[in-house]
Amino acid sequence: METIDEHLVRRLTGWSAGAPLPADPSPDVAVDPALLLAYLDAQVQSRHLDLALRWLQSKREGFYTIGSSGHESNAAVALALRPTDPALLHYRSGGFYAARAGQVPGSTPVADVLHSAAASRQDPISGGRHKVFGHRALNVIPQTSTIASHLPRAMGLAFALDRGTAADTGYPADAVVVCSFGDASANHSTAAGALNAVGYTAHQGLPVPLLFVCEDNGIGISTRSPRGWVRRMLSALPGLDYAYADGTDPAGLLATATEVVRQVRTGRRPAVLHLGTVRFMGHAGSDAELAYRSQAEILADYARDPILATAAVLARRGILDPAGTLERYEHARKLVMEQAESLLGRVGRLDSPAAVTEPLTARRVTEVSGAAARRPGTGRERVYGDRPPESRGPLTLAQSINAALHDALLTWPQAQVFGEDVARKGGVYGVTRGLRKAFGAGRVFDTLLDEQTILGVALGGALAGTLPIPEIQYLAYLHNAEDQLRGEAASLRFFSAGQYANGMVVRIAGLAYQKGFGGHFHNDNSVAVLRDIPGLVLAVASHPATAPALLRQCLALAEQEGRVCVFLEPIALYHTRDLHTDGDGRWLARYPEPADWASAETPLGQVRTVRAGTDLALVTFGNGVPMSLRVADTLAREGVEARVIDLQWLAPLPAAGLRAALDGISRVLVVDETRVSGGVAEAVVAALVDAGFPGRIARVNSVDSYVPLGPAADQVLLGEPDILAAARRV
Repeated sequence: METIDEHLVRRLTGWSAGAPLPADPSPDVAVDPALLLAYLDAQVQSRHLDLALRWLQSKREGFYTIGSSGHESNAAVALALRPTDPALLHYRSGGFYAARAGQVPGSTPVADVLHSAAASRQDPISGGRHKVFGHRALNVIPQTSTIASHLPRAMGLAFALDRGTAADTGYPADAVVVCSFGDASANHSTAAGALNAVGYTAHQGLPVPLLFVCEDNGIGISTRSPRGWVRRMLSALPGLDYAYADGTDPAGLLATATEVVRQVRTGRRPAVLHLGTVRFMGHAGSDAELAYRSQAEILADYARDPILATAAVLARRGILDPAGTLERYEHARKLVMEQAESLLGRVGRLDSPAAVTEPLTARRVTEVSGAAARRPGTGRERVYGDRPPESRGPLTLAQSINAALHDALLTWPQAQVFGEDVARKGGVYGVTRGLRKAFGAGRVFDTLLDEQTILGVALGGALAGTLPIPEIQYLAYLHNAEDQLRGEAASLRFFSAGQYANGMVVRIAGLAYQKGFGGHFHNDNSVAVLRDIPGLVLAVASHPATAPALLRQCLALAEQEGRVCVFLEPIALYHTRDLHTDGDGRWLARYPEPADWASAETPLGQVRTVRAGTDLALVTFGNGVPMSLRVADTLAREGVEARVIDLQWLAPLPAAGLRAALDGISRVLVVDETRVSGGVAEAVVAALVDAGFPGRIARVNSVDSYVPLGPAADQVLLGEPDILAAARRV
């Protein structure tokens, strides 16, 4: 069967010999000839890069063949925008990337794409970690998404641009965010949620300068989009303007894209540009397209080649004849292939685990320590009056976190707190009470009830210079949106070789042991998904004496290292006051003076010895800390002195700190309130074995079960009798 490359050359050759040209679909739409030529050059460059990537794969030097052939009309969107407009691109946006690079002198888009597909360390964005369209100088933010998981980030970035907070966005005041995705991805729940959130925000009159571009080729891998569905769905979105453009109508498309961008830029309202495209050469190089499409159907699509459409309009308007287009096409082939051939046998690749993971592991320890100890700025007296938290007497965990959040917003002017019910109500448990009154709706605000939107606002806001502190109301609710942390947040430093980061501190109320409330959705004891995300930091507060320093360390890590941090707050300990007996006040603590913050620092990886002992170590975290302390008290009456160690950090697991804290101990019991399967204890035991711990190691966990409602929870959750029995066995 004739290839699309052969078909294009044959048609241009025929037109050059006098074969009739197709009609100009928009003869009355005036377009600058130079713009049309730039459009053609970007399309041609993108097409030949697709061909070169498959050639590199045949030589075992290329590793990515999802191409942009048939989608080259997206170059028109780039030409309608400015190179200062941030772009989050679909993986078929090669034409856009070529056109954007053509707007920036000194750019090298051919080398960029070739090195990226060859997993070369010279790839200017990922450094050989993935084939992505991205470049810092082009304001193209790398996305590896295939299912529209980047749409919430795009929404968050557009939302942040016009917020008028203390953060410097780094973009012009009238910048527009552009985000492209495919017609099949438009059906994904992530896309539906993001589109809804954008419309919800615009409906309230808030500025959201965001252009969504749906590149509709009518098929997702092998599954066809129902005829008319995408248009009907996108055109009916409340709060978003809609426009359709055909990729085979160059003049009409350029005019439509220019007008839609103008409307978004001046009106600060979101819009969807529904771009009709076609897909050539299958989904990717491994895709046997003939398995689900007929040869006649594939060949019929060749007539919709956007490059041929541009060539025909150029000829009809007397700008460039078909022979001239063919000459440009073959010249581009030569330039692209020369660069592709130059890579053979000369590609430098990541050659060690350390090299691959460097963006995830790079530390700025001194800077983090300095930031964690930073004193609040001016305004503390305005916020607290004559009663700063350090003067109020012993505080509960909820009160100490509340005070730490007040001080965080004073210390970091770019910080923002947001989520469900955090502003007016002050949080379900009062942890954010008073923040909105003290700092205003620009820095403390309620969101719609959608966890992926909350995280998307954080993802985009961080790119715009804010320090987001989003709250997920309950741990169980995170699972609706956990890919926003795995696939988008924590991966950005990795896939941009550290050039982009979205540091944030995600506060999550969670874990179990709430009495008389909730069941599973308010008593979730699963943190496995968080511990499995490369580069993510997971801290668990347990006591009001240490929670403020732990939170400040997370904020410093987010600011200085671009870390994605999760700060897990045990709900059952929020308002706990006593440890052993009613009124003992052992689970209260005074808030530290700002002058003492440096000495109270809790560096990443530092564990805390809560109780001294030499016979046995109870290694635990969260709710396990008070339970273990009570068990240790019982053991002491039996003549056994148990050391209690609070891990504090669950990811990365503080293996070195733990091993040092176990000095002089020969017996360890890991007290883990999470489940037997996938629980924290699995990793702790493995780390001790790997470190050659010479003594006996055991663990005790909650049962592999959801947490039921009421007293039945006691049957599956780890309890003090379980800990005591296990300790006696050890």
